[in-house]
This record gives sequence, structure tokens and C-alpha cells, in this order.
Amino acid sequence: MKTAREADLEEEPPQENGVIQSTQDQHSSISPPTSTVSGAPDDEPFSTYFEEKVPIPVDVTQMFSFRKLWAFTGPGFLMSIAYLDPGNIESDLQSGAKAGFKLLWVLLGATIIGLLLQRLAARLGVVTGMHLAEVCNRQYPTVPRIILWLMVELAIIGSDMQEVIGCAIAFNLLSVGRIPLWGGVLITIIDTFVFLFLDKYGLRKLEAFFGFLITIMAVSFGYEYVMVRPDQGELLKGMFLPYCEGCGPAQMEQAVGIVGAVIMPHNIYLHSALVKSRSIDRGNKKEVKEANKYYFIESTIALFISFLINVFVVAVFAEAFYERTNIEVNAMCNASDSPHTDLFPLDNSRLQVDIYKGGVVLGCFFGPVALYIWAIGILAAGQSSTMTGTYSGQFVMEGFLNLRWSRFARVLLTRSIAIFPTLLVAIFQDVQHLTGMNDFLNVLQSMQVGERASGRSGDMEDKERGDREA
Repeated sequence: MKTAREADLEEEPPQENGVIQSTQDQHSSISPPTSTVSGAPDDEPFSTYFEEKVPIPVDVTQMFSFRKLWAFTGPGFLMSIAYLDPGNIESDLQSGAKAGFKLLWVLLGATIIGLLLQRLAARLGVVTGMHLAEVCNRQYPTVPRIILWLMVELAIIGSDMQEVIGCAIAFNLLSVGRIPLWGGVLITIIDTFVFLFLDKYGLRKLEAFFGFLITIMAVSFGYEYVMVRPDQGELLKGMFLPYCEGCGPAQMEQAVGIVGAVIMPHNIYLHSALVKSRSIDRGNKKEVKEANKYYFIESTIALFISFLINVFVVAVFAEAFYERTNIEVNAMCNASDSPHTDLFPLDNSRLQVDIYKGGVVLGCFFGPVALYIWAIGILAAGQSSTMTGTYSGQFVMEGFLNLRWSRFARVLLTRSIAIFPTLLVAIFQDVQHLTGMNDFLNVLQSMQVGERASGRSGDMEDKERGDREA
């Protein structure tokens, strides 16, 4: 017979470094199961973005340390790029052109909700040591797991089409039409492969490169904002007063598109994986809580910057082109000797703009410099989001399918899945008529957000238990 003390000892959870390990911690410490997918030897190193661990400085005397914040800075800014991709920019400019400043509050609300979702994603990665796709692989049976993976892949394809097409449009504008849409897609494919291997020179250098691209976007769209000089009173009113007087179906579709463009479903998977790039002892309760705190601060700063850039774009088109008619724009383009006058028919219908036409009308009203700066900003947005989208695809495939292929094979596969539909669009679709496709893809992202919200409930119960222990 066992004594009462011996029975209690058997029931007590194990301890490590004086910290009681919860059931969630024990579960999260389980290594990924051996892959059943052929194609790579078992002893081949599994190369991922977070193969290199960034060390965190030790400072036990301060409640807040800028050195530690700097060490944790990186994943949140890469995550925030999904809030600045060409799909977001197009949603912003259409929102301004169709509804003026009236939908800025939707943009603000979607960004705040996005921050809360990204915080949960980061906490999941920190507490469990696994990203969301890996957790889904362990929590769901085979059939729902495959269905969920296919839904996420569909969201990635839709987002990637917008990103690559955005890059192609930027190349077309910068080359004054000499580079066709399909040529820009091919260029984007090649340079994306090149840039993706920058992490071989160091993780922090790769994160600095993404920071440089965000800076280009801020300067480019900030230049347009300063040039147009929007009404600040109307801007603040639209941002903090939830209303949409005189709005109809077009504005309602645009509001739904804003939510889908801002809250990217696959970005949750991305962020939960990126936080694994920091050296954190998950057996140390204090380190886990500290990591969650600094990641939240970093994500807040990153999304605040992305929100300002989005506001720049909305405000520019709300001030300059809201309720403009095609005949007005046609007259201005004729006066400025623009070669794109034929884009705007001689009628009194409302102006319809997309990324391409948006650059053209900026050139007609504010000179060719505005057009080229716009194109540079779109190129930076498309290139950076294409790279992070590829990382998302890798993490999703690795987690759901437990792939153990070589890094190059995984990059090639994830790029090919999204690039073939994009090439078909580029070959058979005119660069001047892409607005409908982007509207549809943004609404599709909103539907995917709803699917992810319902699908994550079981995962988040386990995650919340881990968070309480942390």
C-alpha cells in the first residue's frame, strides 16, 4: 500500500528550475513527429526562418528595457507587412474614392481587432513553442485538418495574387508600359527567390531589409499625403465617428473588403511562427511573460505605423478624387498630356480607380513625379508582402502536412501553388481592368477570417490554459 504522501508526489506535476510545468507546457515541449513524407533524409537539418535564434539581453533590474525591446523587434514588423500589401492599398484608395473619409473608422476598428488576433498568435508561439499550423496538426483529426489547410492555402493564393500583380503593375508604371503585366510577374518571381535567401546573411539583416521596405512605403505615401493636404477635420471625424451617411451597396462592399484586406488569415500563422526566432526559455515563467509583453509592445508599434500608412492612402483619394467624374479626370489628363487619357470615358459616371488607375490619376492631377513615387511605394508593398506570403506558405505546409523537404523544395512548392493562377491572370487579363478581381479577393479574405475564427476555438482553449500558466 502507498502512503498518502507517496500518492501526492505521484500526482504533482514535474518541476524544472523551480517552476512547475503545466500540462500545456509538457504538451508544447513535444518535438514534431517524424515526417511520413518522403523526399529528405531524417538527419537533414530542417531549415526554417527561425533556425537562427536571436539572443535576449539579461537585465534583471529594470521593469522595461529598450535593449530588450530592440532584441524582440522584428517579427511584428514582418507581420505588419500583410497590413500594407497591394490588396490593402487598393482597398484604401477605393475606400477614399467611393466613400471619402466615411470608412476610416472601419479601418481603425479592423486594425485594432487585427492587433488582438496577432497578440493571441504571438502568445501561442511563445507559450507552446509551436506555431498555429503545428498546433492544428496535433489537435485536429485528418479530415478537418486537410480541409482547414486547403482553406488557408486558398487565402494565401488570393493574397499572393494581389501581391504579385501589384508588383507587376508597379513595374508597368515605372517602365511607362514597356514591361507588360506577365513580364512584371516573372520579374517578381525571380527577385522574390533571391530576396528570400537573404536570411543566410543573418536574421537581423533580413529584418532590417523589411524595415527598409516599410520606410520606403511610409515616405512614398507620406509624400502623396503632404502634396494633397487632406482636410484634417474630416479625417478625424471619419476616423472616430462611426457613420456612413448616404452609403449604399458599393460602400458596404468596400467596408467588408477593408476588413478582409486588413485581417489576413494566413498572417496569424505567420506571426505565431516568427516569434520562435527569439531565444526564450519556455521553462522559465518570467521569461515567457516578458516575451509576451515585449512582443505585444512591438506589434502595437508596427501596426500603428501600418495604420498611418493606410490612412495616408485613404486620405489622399478621399480628398482629391471623392465624387470625381470620368469627364473631369479625362480633362485633367488631357491638360497634362498624359498618355492614359483613354482610361477615362467621356461620361459623368463616378471615377473607378485601382492601383494602376490610381497612379495614373495622381500623375494627371499632381504631375509625373507623383505617379512614379506612387509606383515605388506599390513596388515596395508588393515585394515585401510577396516574401512574407511565401514564408506563410512554408509554415502552413510544414505544420499541417509535417513536410521535411529541403528548404529550396519547400519554397519552390509554396511559390508554384500561388504563382500559376497569377500567371494566368497576368496573361489573359488587361492591366487596366483588375479592380473587380481585387474586390472579390478582399471579400474572400473576410470570409476566410470568419472561417478561421470558428476553426480556432478548440485551439484557443488549449492555448489559453497555457497562457494562464505563463
